[in-house]
Amino acid sequence: MIGIIDYGMGNLYSLGKALERLDYAYDFVSDPAKFAEYDGLILPGVGAFGDAMRNIREAKLDEAIRAYVRTGKPILGICLGMQLLFNSSEEHGHNEGLSLLPGEVARFQGDYKIPHMGWNELQLKQLAHPLLDGVSEGDYVYFVHSFHVRVADPDVLLATTDYFQDVTAIVGRDNVFGMQFHPEKSGDTGMRLLLNFAKQCEGVLR
Repeated sequence: MIGIIDYGMGNLYSLGKALERLDYAYDFVSDPAKFAEYDGLILPGVGAFGDAMRNIREAKLDEAIRAYVRTGKPILGICLGMQLLFNSSEEHGHNEGLSLLPGEVARFQGDYKIPHMGWNELQLKQLAHPLLDGVSEGDYVYFVHSFHVRVADPDVLLATTDYFQDVTAIVGRDNVFGMQFHPEKSGDTGMRLLLNFAKQCEGVLR
């Protein structure tokens, strides 16, 4: 069973429908005391970093998420949810994140369209990683974001994309994973990535 964390700022319904298509059971979970019941957690996110972290702290989900990670079970952050896994963001001032991965979130800067919105190719950095099983260099996924992650440790990079610079697309270290794009809106490639994460939750690919 996979838990989709409900903290008031996530595209829960489309994620749930994607897991249904993969024939994986899930719940929406907002009670931190129930986290231990799940084989894996997904941290979604739509909106502003600071608002999301405020909601998470007020619901006492921040320490529960960190404690869950210490159990070794997998967690996946999606879009804003991926950004929340990192140390901080400059969105609307300085905001502290969950600090599960090293890096900071910065706004795109340049004479090009912001937000970055649309289909972009994946450039794979760790071809043998189980999260990328069945995913190929150049596969397209769907992005919508104005801020991007600057990782402090390149070893956490599983894939990037090119949007006038190298942009962090997929990250992973131990049992903590993130996808900047929306896998549930990214066709066959996105569904494959969600399936790979679900298998991680089962322990199939460990």
